[in-house]
Amino acid sequence: MSNTETRSEILDCGLPSEHDFEHVQLIEPKDVQLGGEDALKVRRTLPSLRRSFVGAWCFVDHYGPERGICMDVPPHPHTGLQTVSWLFDGEIEHRDSGGVHAMVRPGEVNLMTSGHGIAHSEVSTPASDVLHGVQLWVVLPDASKDLVREFQHHTPEALDVAGARARILIGSLDGAASPVHTETPLLGAEVVLDPGATWEMAVNPAFEHGVLVDTGHVDFDSVRLDRTVLGVRDAGVDHLRLTNPTDGPARIMLLGGEPFDEGVVMWWNFIGRSHEDILALRQEWNDAPDDRFGRVAGYRGATQRLAAPPLPADLRLKRRFRRGRQ
Repeated sequence: MSNTETRSEILDCGLPSEHDFEHVQLIEPKDVQLGGEDALKVRRTLPSLRRSFVGAWCFVDHYGPERGICMDVPPHPHTGLQTVSWLFDGEIEHRDSGGVHAMVRPGEVNLMTSGHGIAHSEVSTPASDVLHGVQLWVVLPDASKDLVREFQHHTPEALDVAGARARILIGSLDGAASPVHTETPLLGAEVVLDPGATWEMAVNPAFEHGVLVDTGHVDFDSVRLDRTVLGVRDAGVDHLRLTNPTDGPARIMLLGGEPFDEGVVMWWNFIGRSHEDILALRQEWNDAPDDRFGRVAGYRGATQRLAAPPLPADLRLKRRFRRGRQ
């Protein structure tokens, strides 16, 4: 699922001065409704007013469990990024202009590279009346922003450790690795902790790390994270400790990566390097979408593609950096 807001919000995402980089930063989600009153609601922690990235992870939407809600996202564009889809429950049909027709199912990671430009649609299927999962974006570095569109699929096996099970979507953790390739060093994993369990894991000290709680609540290096909250540690630590203090299982998404120090402009479903980039991408999608983005075959919805919303006439988009904007 993507950013289908018809009025795309402009955020100044510089980090506040009170953030202590030696400790866990807490990011509360913002509720976003994707479309009309009956559309899917998501909880968005990145980007936020408090932080732009965790590594190259630049967008984190968490949704569900929602029962009886249909996802029907018509063809829409992406540039300069990779989308990572991960479901806990439900099933979504994916079609893109690279000719890919695939299903998103629980326990299976789908990574789509937009590069120079791609269009895709997403529609939930009747296989389940529940939707529950995360949609994540990864910003591509400048040297890779115009890659040829691509689609990767992987079903990770469960890694069993004392009191926890992990599925590695991207990168490596505790000796297990994913074959999914990315353009910057990253980590993405689902971790389920047994009641009362603690897992202390060795991690790459060059990475920033984020923990998003899906079920229950978790102590992240002794800091309590409630459900839907994202906790972030900056680079420099070589171990992380996760504890489930509850009497039921706790599930989290663990995200990590080397700090991303390039400046980008992120608006609607586009990532560029300047205000002018975004203006050109918006016009190209609205006026001649097939030229750059291609055509999505087989989508059967009433709206054949989403139009990019208007940009405020009196506002100039600024580049977003890890430590602020300029």
